[in-house]
Amino acid sequence: MAAMKILTGTGLFLAFCALGLLAMAICTDYWYETDARRHRERCKNYANKRNDPGYIYISNHNLPLQMPPKSLERKGNGPDAGALIRGKRHFMPAASPMESHCSRQFNSTISGLWRKCHREGFDMETEDLIYKGIIQRCTAVKYHYSSSILPRNLPNNITKTIRQDEWHALHLRRMTAGFVGMAVSIILFGWIIGVLGCCQQHDLMQYVAGLLFLMGGTCCIISLCTCVAGINFELSRLPRYMYGLPEDISHGYGWSMFCAWGGLGLTLLAGFLCTLAPSLSTPTRTTTHKPRQENGTV
Repeated sequence: MAAMKILTGTGLFLAFCALGLLAMAICTDYWYETDARRHRERCKNYANKRNDPGYIYISNHNLPLQMPPKSLERKGNGPDAGALIRGKRHFMPAASPMESHCSRQFNSTISGLWRKCHREGFDMETEDLIYKGIIQRCTAVKYHYSSSILPRNLPNNITKTIRQDEWHALHLRRMTAGFVGMAVSIILFGWIIGVLGCCQQHDLMQYVAGLLFLMGGTCCIISLCTCVAGINFELSRLPRYMYGLPEDISHGYGWSMFCAWGGLGLTLLAGFLCTLAPSLSTPTRTTTHKPRQENGTV
């Protein structure tokens, strides 16, 4: 009986701690972090080329026209060879990867279930714009569909792919928020039933509380796996020059994500202890006394 009480009390305490960790993870914005300071510094150094007198910087777009390789000149013996060679001469070399990445604006951000914010103290230019009220520090994460503004010169197949990816990313965000809310509700309900079972010394209520903890842990697993899948999907969206991150931007999961994983582990452990505790209780045996048979009676 004492072992059952210890296991049940430990399980309820772990479930209470799991509720605190999950609530902290839901209410904070440190699920995913990016640090673009090194990238912005490299772009500044790339833009501030030599500016001393007498030095002229020529970008890739202003380079002379490139002649076709000799193999094409040898193959071009037909009537269309001259047009082919003239077309190849108008070939413009592509911009360097650094130049294409620096044309986009990358900021150091933190993101959670409800908001995406600029990290404080990481970029003085952004801090100045926030102080002047030009931009906001945090923007709300949308759980309804709203099409983003795209360039008009994109092909139709790329535009269609981007719209489909927006729907898919929206579904992943909805599943993440929905299942983590279900997990907290189920764990809280199971904790209340477990406390009532301890007060009334009811083994069945404690067993049900353990099952609810395991069910809440399952919902938490689905939520966290969906969150990870959503982040990986956002990083792998096409086209890469619009949605990919450069290699010099460090990114990873924040402490809010680790709080959620810690709450998941405590929830599963609490469910295991609360379902195991009733099996350790010793059933009370009731002895029934048979009446004595008197002499001459059957």
